[in-house]
Amino acid sequence: MWTEITRPQYDRSTLRYASDMTDDEWAVIARLLPARKKLGRPRTAVPREIVNAIFYISRTGCQWRMLPREFPPRSTVQRYFYIWRSDGTLKAINHLLLMTAREAEGRDASPSAGVIDSQSVKSTESGGPRGFDAGRKINGRKRHIITDTGGLLVGAMVHEADIQDRDGAPALLASIRSAFPWLRHVFANGGYAGPKLRAAIAKLGKWTLEIVKRSDAAKGFVLLPRRWVVERTFAWLGRNRRLAKDFEACIESAEAWIMIASIQILIRRIVRT
Repeated sequence: MWTEITRPQYDRSTLRYASDMTDDEWAVIARLLPARKKLGRPRTAVPREIVNAIFYISRTGCQWRMLPREFPPRSTVQRYFYIWRSDGTLKAINHLLLMTAREAEGRDASPSAGVIDSQSVKSTESGGPRGFDAGRKINGRKRHIITDTGGLLVGAMVHEADIQDRDGAPALLASIRSAFPWLRHVFANGGYAGPKLRAAIAKLGKWTLEIVKRSDAAKGFVLLPRRWVVERTFAWLGRNRRLAKDFEACIESAEAWIMIASIQILIRRIVRT
């Protein structure tokens, strides 16, 4: 709730743009960025401004060419975005921030249980892989994520929307297996039920899948245990207008913007904690 204590923690009226980082937030992420290379020309762009520019695009959803002139040149910001996307920097930063945020709340760094779900979104004329989700009547891609029990992003994958949840889940779980070795219990909805998925994840290790179903006697809106957490995470990610649709031509960029949105959430939570 908004109180005299909590409201100043969320106030960003003193910043140039609401998407800019405060000094405390920059102190959290600065130590996680790759060091400057010793070879080549000296770096002229300010790393903090590069991150602010990426956050601005994520938050506002503007095109690269519409980036305000207060930021470094568009080509420079794009180059760093593609480098950090391709070399795994964004996923590594999200991983480290997640553990930091959990420890700040008095929890173990590595979660032992997670919640999995997917979200189908429309794609644009930019091209790239896509499919038709017959259940949700959406032609585009599907964002498959897994969070901890508090709703913080653990892993994410993007694939065609015509791939069923139970078929996309094994690849997502395999992608986080080494980074989070203690996460072995997963909460899911009825779309993940069945022997096919259980047989697939059995090949990845000792996983336990708990299906949280809606009661047949329930009427109207019913808050289901555990499942609401991941739905709230999708709502958090949806505050970034770059994720209103899938504007990207390639899957890697689509996954990168999800990680960027999660990093914004994590650094603000760490600072507030």
